[in-house]
Amino acid sequence: MVCYGLVHVLLAVLTAQVVLGDSGERTDQKGAVATLAQTGFGPVLLWIVAVGLFAFAVWQVTMAISGYNWVSPRRKRIVRRLGSAGRAVTAIAIGVAAVGYATGSAQSSSTEQSQTWTARVLALPFGQVLVGAVAVFVIGLGIAVARKGFKRSFEDDLDMSDLPSATRVWVERLGRIGWIGKGVSYALIGILVGFAAVSADPKESGGLDKALHTLAAQPYGIFLLAVIALGFLGFGGYCFAAARAHKV
Repeated sequence: MVCYGLVHVLLAVLTAQVVLGDSGERTDQKGAVATLAQTGFGPVLLWIVAVGLFAFAVWQVTMAISGYNWVSPRRKRIVRRLGSAGRAVTAIAIGVAAVGYATGSAQSSSTEQSQTWTARVLALPFGQVLVGAVAVFVIGLGIAVARKGFKRSFEDDLDMSDLPSATRVWVERLGRIGWIGKGVSYALIGILVGFAAVSADPKESGGLDKALHTLAAQPYGIFLLAVIALGFLGFGGYCFAAARAHKV
């Protein structure tokens, strides 16, 4: 979970660079691991992050199968398990990207992958409807993630009894900021996919990288980017704390 948090801290740094006017970096998960590759100990750090993310994925798969027994009712438990399954897939994807950078393999960005996928779906019968459905799902996912921050339901998964009171307060704050910021970023991706569905143009779609750069070009976009960067930073800090306090 520490490695998962580190990726989000790096995302916060890359997003902050867009806020400051440097749009040359890729502001997605692969851009985050690419940043590690540029450091003096890049290959070593990348292998450590990759191993950590793969271990995190195994844990999330376990949680998806039999975890969250402390959550009731059953419907909420199923939702939490589905969330763990999604995080496992994300962690594996970032881990594979880290291995690719460590071994010198070329990696495509989230935007390129999203546009390729969108083009293929749009070519299918009722392709626009299918892409629109995906857009609605991603936007709904963003709302659900942000709602978890607003309602502080993430605290149900933590056992903070051994943490000092001051630390507990910071974990709560970082968790709220992190979950809300992450939800906003998901919703932005969903909106871009929605534009692609309406216009039938796969170039309108994109991953987190394009979503943030598109937002930067809008009025007041810089302020929203600052909020998202703070959200990524908060989520990273939350992951560091949850590595110790998360229930298993």
